Amino acid sequence: MRRSLAPSDLGDLIGQPLLAILATRLSDGSTLLSPVWHEWAGGEFCVCMPEGDPKLAQIRRDPRVSIVVAENALPYRGIEVRGAASFTSEPYAATMRRLALRYFGPGADEFYPDTAVGVVIRIVPERLRCWDFADDMAALQGAGQ
Repeated sequence: MRRSLAPSDLGDLIGQPLLAILATRLSDGSTLLSPVWHEWAGGEFCVCMPEGDPKLAQIRRDPRVSIVVAENALPYRGIEVRGAASFTSEPYAATMRRLALRYFGPGADEFYPDTAVGVVIRIVPERLRCWDFADDMAALQGAGQ
């Protein structure tokens, strides 16, 4: 496994419409893992949540979160970010339209009118970990020759 990679070493991974897994802390101290749409821009993750989503209360109580994006096919690239979630003033509906186009394609943006209510959070990395198995793949392919 290659470690100590930068996000740029992952190629197109974080630009793909893969679900991310967001970890938040419940009031009893346990962890809730939730699949979320995401966007990586400016060295941080953007995640949207509709108003009333229980994750918002968890983040307001304890902003420490982790988010992971990993692929299910070789070379199994992945990124994990740990940091504090911050609430932004970015427009929820416009951000959701952009994400809907990314995840569902043309026409999906129509499901999020300007009246859609929610919150856009940003997760700035305090700890960042990137990996892939490209070296392992090369070794296996070399051994099979």
